[in-house]
Amino acid sequence: MTAVRACALAELAPESALAVDIDGADIAVVRSGDRVYAVADECSHAAIPLSEGDVEDGTLECYLHGSRFDLLTGEPTGLPATEPVAVYRCRVVGPDVFVDLDAAPDAAEFDLPSAATSQE
Repeated sequence: MTAVRACALAELAPESALAVDIDGADIAVVRSGDRVYAVADECSHAAIPLSEGDVEDGTLECYLHGSRFDLLTGEPTGLPATEPVAVYRCRVVGPDVFVDLDAAPDAAEFDLPSAATSQE
């Protein structure tokens, strides 16, 4: 699979997550600081959409039990979750965010282009 348009960058408020469906996969596209991430939109502890949780300091929290996940690695940063969530390559191209479900992310790709951060 190649990268697929997930959403417009303008749909992502700072420190927020957006639920998107990409070819039947539930994905949370997340904006934290000057970066955009894509992770599986299901807590590894319970079948709860992570996109409904709080975003803070590069992590996404499951609202039900409070597990937080590192947006770069998908690793849980606290209990009760012990398993990571999948992370995906995403890029901001012009006004849009693209996600590739077949590719692992490269940390340099998460940064927003400087024009995008100055427009928000």
